[in-house]
Order: sequence, then C-alpha cells, then structure tokens
Amino acid sequence: MANFSKSNVPQFSVDVYQNEYLPEGGREVNAIVTVTSTGGGTIGSPVAAPHLYSAGQGPDAAVAIMVDCSGSMDYPPTKMRNARDATAAAIDTLRDGVHFAVIGGTHVAKEVYPGGGALAVADSRTRDQAKQALRKLSSGGGTAIGTWLRLADRLLSSADVSIRHGILLTDGRNEHEAPEDLKAALGSCAGRFTCDARGVGTDWEVKEVTGIASALLGTADIVADPAALSADFTKMMETAMGKEVADVALRLWTPVGTAIKFVKQVAPRVEELTDRRTEAGPRAGDYPTGSWGDESRDYHVCVEVPEAGIGQEMLAARVSLVVPQPDGSTQNLGAQGLVKAVWTDDMVASTSINPQVAHYTGQAELAQVIQQGLDLRKSGDVDGATAKLGRAVQLASVSGNADTAKLLAKVVDVVDAAAGTVRLKAKVAEADEMTLETRSTKTVRVKK
Repeated sequence: MANFSKSNVPQFSVDVYQNEYLPEGGREVNAIVTVTSTGGGTIGSPVAAPHLYSAGQGPDAAVAIMVDCSGSMDYPPTKMRNARDATAAAIDTLRDGVHFAVIGGTHVAKEVYPGGGALAVADSRTRDQAKQALRKLSSGGGTAIGTWLRLADRLLSSADVSIRHGILLTDGRNEHEAPEDLKAALGSCAGRFTCDARGVGTDWEVKEVTGIASALLGTADIVADPAALSADFTKMMETAMGKEVADVALRLWTPVGTAIKFVKQVAPRVEELTDRRTEAGPRAGDYPTGSWGDESRDYHVCVEVPEAGIGQEMLAARVSLVVPQPDGSTQNLGAQGLVKAVWTDDMVASTSINPQVAHYTGQAELAQVIQQGLDLRKSGDVDGATAKLGRAVQLASVSGNADTAKLLAKVVDVVDAAAGTVRLKAKVAEADEMTLETRSTKTVRVKK
C-alpha cells in the first residue's frame, strides 16, 4: 500500500483483498479493492478550511441547485414551500467563496439566481440575495430534466474550479422531452459535473432519478414527505462541501494475455463501471469514480488470466489512482495495489472464497434481485416476484444488511428469512415500494 500526500488534497490509500490461489486451469481472479481518502476534514464547515487554499483564493468548487417548478409542485401546496425552504437551507450550508446558482426547472430551464449566465460567489450578501430570489419560485409548466442539466453544465463550466456539483429535485416524470433527449443530456454532462438527484413525493419515476445519479456519479434517494426536504438538502450540501478532489479515476493496468471482465463499485452502493472505461495507454484503462472527500469505497475487480501450470504465479492487474491535469495529462496519486494469481494443487487454498469477495458478490446479487422482483411484481408475476424477493430477504439476512431487510419487510411478509420464504403483501404503500427500489443498491460493508 502506498500513500499520496500533498498539502491541499487528502491522502489516498489502496488495499486489495483476494484469494490469489487458482486451481490448475483456473482463469478468473476476483479482488475487492478498498480506496480510502483521509485528511480532508471540511465536511459540514460553512466556511473554507484555511489549510486547503492559498492566500486570496476561495474554495475550489461550484454548485448548481436545480428545483422542479412544474405544475405538479402545487399539489399539495406545501410542496413548493418545502422545496424553497430546502433550497434556502442548502444555500446556508455553502462555504464562503463557493460559486453557486439556482435553476428553476419546468419544460424549460430558467436562471433563478444570480442570472445573466453567471454564478454568484457565496458570502452573507449573496446568500441573502439568493434566498430572496427563491420567493419568486412558483409552479407551472411541464418537466424536461435534460434542459435543467444542460443549463447547469453551462453555468458550472463558467467557473475556473475543479469540483463541480449539481443537486436536482423533481416530483414528476420527465414527460416533456423524449427519453433520448435526457439520455443525450446526461451523455454530454457526464464527467463534467457530479449530481445528486432526489425524488419528492411518489409521482416520479425511480429509474429516471436513479439513472441521472448513476450517469453523473452522484446519489439518488426518495424524500416521500416534502417536510423532510430541508434536512436532506442540508446533508447533501454538507457532503458536497466536503469534496476536495474531483475526477478521480481507478486505473487498471493488465499484462499481455489478461483482460478485465468487470469493474463495479460495491460500497457504499453498487455502481457498474465496466462500460465506462476509457483507454489510458498500452493495456491500461481508467474507470471514473467522481469526487472525493474523507471517505472509503470498495470496488470489485474481476480479471481473466491465461491458463498456467501448478506453481506458476503472475501479476494479474495493477491498481492505481489518477486525476486529470489542465494540460490533458494525468497525475498519479501514488496509491497502488496489486492483484495476483498463483496456481496451486492445494484444493483447500484454491477453492476458498475470500470473505470480502463473497460478501460483495452477495450484495450485488441483492441489488439485482430486488430490482427484478419489483419489476415482476409490477407486471403481475406473483410467483416470480415472490421467488426473487425471497432471495433478497435471504441475502439481506445473511449479510447483515438490516436497512434493506426493513425495507423488504414493508413489501413482503417474511416467513423464514434464512430460507428466503416470503409472501407478497396484498397492499403495499407506493412510497414503501419506491423507497425499496431507490435504495436497493445501498450496501453494507463486511462484518468484522
């Protein structure tokens, strides 16, 4: 394990957990890569941490808050007020010096504050002005989220900063633009800023909101009760203010004859990264991980190696972390981990599954069977939904994922958790089903 240390960024470390032993003819190597950054310590602070910035420089961040102002935000009437209050709470959480803007979203995107295609710089005066401007927010019109994202991108890109982040709130389905328009907007914004997405109430589409967060390497969640928006927005903004290094990529180098089968984030939530690879020179590829503050995440890396004889060993992959530089090059953050393969005739060694690999394989399956079970339930396939959600209950029980187990218990009656025996509930509150679907990819780490 190596560390990267510099005064204005956290230290990064990489740890690899695996069973490196393969049987004769074995070709698949699995490893859990834990990436940790420490030393930031700005989360929740309303003012800039002085050790992070040179004299005269403000925080290296810009934030765009996108608030749904479509007609449905008037039902109930308190929803719009809750959204205004939540946005005000987020503005109060901005550190001094952070660039920011507020966008009102309907079938078009409008600049609410500061306007004129610009970003404001957070201080007591601009925070007050922004909160005054929120009073002008009113409901009316449709929903075209792609236009909101494109405006956010234009505004965020106008700031000479490294951390660019969006917060998006919607209460309805994206009915006023074609799905391919939203997909195109996400494609153009990916890698340019990260974005947390929230659905308020129960009239929005889970796969739309989670798809936005996934494409833009942010978080997604449901806020079923609009009264809870302020607390959620404050927490989101606190987390955004703690980010200090943007555009970190997991770089995997493999020797001749090997191939990466898949790469996925498995904690704190499951996120497929395999198809997001960008080539980074001979036999190396970069997988985006977004922005980092003080935190730790786990990644499952699966490598296909060539066949080898008993007693042979090889380096299957080398893991490092890189960040882009203004000149188009990348800077290596110094942290490195090695994935190895050793062929043995010791059956006990070669058939043993590493606890971390086993745990996260189960967590990834848990996310998958919840999605499948809910889709089958919606389509009326009771037997199929019961089987999938029963398997989900079993996996949640085995792995100790208590939060997911509680959410599942609102959708099914659990007869025997260990065996995965369940019955579908005859009536399920829409908010409970949407919460389970939205949070299905959240994972728990290996129990020590």
